[in-house]
Amino acid sequence: MDIVLRDSDLIFEVKENGIVLLKKPAVEKKSPAAGSQKISGTVKDSSGTALPGVSVTVKGKANIGTTTDMNGGFFLEVPGNDAVLVFSMVGFNPREIALSDQTSIDIRLAAAPYHLDEAVIVAFGKQKKTDVVGAVTSINPSELKVPSSNLTTALAGRIAGLIAYQRSGEPGADNASFFIRGVTTFGYKKDPLILIDGVEVTTTDLARLQVDDIANFSILKDATATALYGARGANGVILISTKQGKEGRPVYSIRLENSLSEPTQNIKLADPVTYMRLANEATLTRNPLGITTYSREKIDNTIAGTNKYAYPATDWLKVLFKDHTMNQRMDANVSGGASVARYYVSAAFTQDNGILNVPKLNNFNNNIDLKTYSIRSNVDVNLTRSTLLITRISGSFQDYVGPINGGTQVYNEIMHANPVLFPAFYEPDEANMFTHHILFGNYGTGNYVNPYANMVKGYKTYTTSTINAQAELRQKLDLITSGLSFNAMVNTSRYAYSDITRSYTPFFYSLGSYDKGSDSYVLNPINPDAGTEYLNYPAGGGRKLITTSVYFQGILNYSRTFNNKHGLSGSLVYQAQNSISGDFTSLETSLPARNLGISGRATYNYDQRYYVEYNFGYNGSERFDKKHRFGYFPSAGVAWNVSNEEFWRKKLIGTVTNLKLRATYGLVGNDAIGSAMDRFFYLSEVNMNDGSKGSAFGSVIGNLYRRNGISVLRYANPDITWEIAHQTNIGLDMSLWNKLNVTLDAYSTYRSNILMVRASIPSTMGLANIPSANIGAATSRGLDASLDFNQPINKDWWIQGRANFTLAMSKYDKYEEPAYENEPWLSRVGYSLSQRWGYIGERLFIDDKDVANSPAQTFGTYGAGDIKYRDINRDGQITSLDKVPIGYPTDPEIVYGFGLSFGYKSIDFSAFFQGQSRSSFFINSTTTAPFADNNALLKAYADDHWSEDNRNIYALWPRLSPDVNINNAQPSTWWQRNGKFMRLKQLEIGYSLSKNLMNKLKLKTFRFYVNGSNLFSLSSFRLWDIEMAGNGLGYPLQRVVNAGVQTSF
Repeated sequence: MDIVLRDSDLIFEVKENGIVLLKKPAVEKKSPAAGSQKISGTVKDSSGTALPGVSVTVKGKANIGTTTDMNGGFFLEVPGNDAVLVFSMVGFNPREIALSDQTSIDIRLAAAPYHLDEAVIVAFGKQKKTDVVGAVTSINPSELKVPSSNLTTALAGRIAGLIAYQRSGEPGADNASFFIRGVTTFGYKKDPLILIDGVEVTTTDLARLQVDDIANFSILKDATATALYGARGANGVILISTKQGKEGRPVYSIRLENSLSEPTQNIKLADPVTYMRLANEATLTRNPLGITTYSREKIDNTIAGTNKYAYPATDWLKVLFKDHTMNQRMDANVSGGASVARYYVSAAFTQDNGILNVPKLNNFNNNIDLKTYSIRSNVDVNLTRSTLLITRISGSFQDYVGPINGGTQVYNEIMHANPVLFPAFYEPDEANMFTHHILFGNYGTGNYVNPYANMVKGYKTYTTSTINAQAELRQKLDLITSGLSFNAMVNTSRYAYSDITRSYTPFFYSLGSYDKGSDSYVLNPINPDAGTEYLNYPAGGGRKLITTSVYFQGILNYSRTFNNKHGLSGSLVYQAQNSISGDFTSLETSLPARNLGISGRATYNYDQRYYVEYNFGYNGSERFDKKHRFGYFPSAGVAWNVSNEEFWRKKLIGTVTNLKLRATYGLVGNDAIGSAMDRFFYLSEVNMNDGSKGSAFGSVIGNLYRRNGISVLRYANPDITWEIAHQTNIGLDMSLWNKLNVTLDAYSTYRSNILMVRASIPSTMGLANIPSANIGAATSRGLDASLDFNQPINKDWWIQGRANFTLAMSKYDKYEEPAYENEPWLSRVGYSLSQRWGYIGERLFIDDKDVANSPAQTFGTYGAGDIKYRDINRDGQITSLDKVPIGYPTDPEIVYGFGLSFGYKSIDFSAFFQGQSRSSFFINSTTTAPFADNNALLKAYADDHWSEDNRNIYALWPRLSPDVNINNAQPSTWWQRNGKFMRLKQLEIGYSLSKNLMNKLKLKTFRFYVNGSNLFSLSSFRLWDIEMAGNGLGYPLQRVVNAGVQTSF
């Protein structure tokens, strides 16, 4: 009837069992009263972004009004000069502004903490926030605008339920690790499904997504929220949709940024003189009759600053790295359209540079240089009044140049380079005045690490391209029945990667002799025949990979409300995907892969008070035998919107403006239980050409014929099946005074059928390899909470606060292991999935008498000043049976974030803090061991170590040694550190030009801003940035100070 009467002056109403036609009521159109005035202005959100579609009306005269255009601008003629304008928009707090002779008004609307009509992006659609039963958390994309080209680095502490941390700051290798509600399985795949416009993407695709292109960002956390994605959503879902065009004249937006990047914290090394003195001490303290490495003459000449090539004192950190670097970012987009077609087109460019201190001695620059180009075009066309076609095309392209083994390896080698043995390179001596290559320093036969030579000897380049083309058709089927619609989408993706490495072999030289009188030296060439003066090109080229994927989904939707009381909706989804990889190195990965599934959702609500929802996923997987190939995974949920009850509305609605209780339970399957090489568990994997199993025939002297044998790498197991997550969630949504929003969820997940290798098998079975089976189980529990506060103070001031908290704990329930009857502490059962085991380091041994009176430690030689371990089982010796769970899990169990934003007229300010707790990490006592293999010496170890003059039994480093002391290198509480920290993640201040000035410049918006990330942190750990945890010798995290400008016209 809606379609039939669309162009008429009639409307209809359903009366009991009949339809009544009525004439449309006349709309009174009042012209402005005499003495009217013209008002213009702009409306923006709290971050300064223009808001299109804001309703602007005159208070008390609803028939006089307008809406803002694509630039957030409006024009309105109002009666008199004392009118009050009302600004309102879904998702934002309304504001009232008294004109008082004003003719130009620029205001900002604060995001509403809770709005009954606000739409939330859920699986394959949208729901009103009040109708959501599952655990879904959304974030305003503007909160993800950080001074970084990597979007994943913005996630930590921003979203309740998301555990995220970053271990490296190297461009191109700086993706954060993140898990929804923590790590919930010890199987293969632990990270969530990531979808952009409905298509599965990788973490790197998410990292390179431009924030300006994002329209909605949600995470789905429980079984009812993720059920429609079937097996792909077992670990939660990150769901992102990109912007679409809106009706109106073209609006152009440009954002330009330039940033300074520097390490948040570098490792600090002891000075060269201290290094030599303590290296000698390390020798003598272990062997008083030993021969020291460094002579008094060498130490004295180094102190005196005698010739730096004869007596080198190399600060490898300064040689290899700069203090800072500069990065650039440019982003532009245009949107607009008419009633028939709308468009959104964007392009972006970012350049991330490394902090490598590359010299000009080579004719190439191998400092890290990562250029990223992104394009996107989203067009939607109304083919008919009931048919919408959406096309989306996007591309991301990267060009990388950097050191052969990456920046992390360069940084790591600082710790493995001797600072006094040789310089990075020599100035030519008389015999090498006309040499055309760099004279790299080394010693002896040239087997020592020269990190400078390794850094500059060549470079690696790679290019990547990711292209997505998508067509989506949305068809309303109201002619069949009101509320019925159909959606079909097909997407094709192609990813290509290629790399090449070019390098030369360095010429190494050592100091032959030095004449102090003439201050001249003679060099000895170490490898005159092995070095090269040209760049080699590998005969086989570099690695090349092409992956193509085609994805299809069809959705039948129904949504309708009967008698204004009964809300009914449902979705039936079919999904199919085919992908093929051009990886010629592996048969398993080169075979085409196909997945398909059917899923559905049905919801019912009565009077928007009582909600029931049922979901299911029926999925197929190629990994399993036919009897287990398809799995059925249902889920259900209920909710009660208490604030819509009559008794609540009468007494409490003014204080608690919204209160909803939610509960869900469901099963989710997971087929990603093995690596890419474990695709077909029901088939055996056989090596038909195993040299270790072969036999030789014939005479040893003469013709010897050898035939390789056959070995079984994996035995077929048709009983391997789905890993299953049993998920329970209880939640509460509450809004106070329509200003403060609180969301709280408590959850429990039991994972069964986790694939793991059997602990042992009887030798009588005759198996060459131990098989795997679905025998593991784990439980995770926790809660996540978020809080938002928004308050416009007056027409000039506004304030906004937000906070979130996540607690995610896990434990082993079933783990096949030996029966630890006498040492139950060795069992994993009952402990966290990322729990570490080690010895309890009580203290350092006081003296030899203390050593003699203590249980024997079975880890090599040890004595006074070495670590004393606790005898847990009291058997009189320290063995592997004395290992116990130590510290917190390595994955943080608590992650939180909080921030505050406020503004005054054209100035805005925001600050955001992020932190974590209940986590531990471990210093690697082998890689940081000084002097071993000519390792460097950390300043902290030099300042605080046990010695004959400092018999501190709680010193940071035990007694020095010229080699790695096996006793002290055991995993223990001595090297365990608390991973708790809090950092100022982001700080920003912005200024927007006044409306009058922008009118003169013919601009819609113009905003300057300065922001920074990782500005400082609070923790008790001092050796390196604590967020890097045990990766402290890797490329450091970066502190960024950024200046930018954003304008639209």
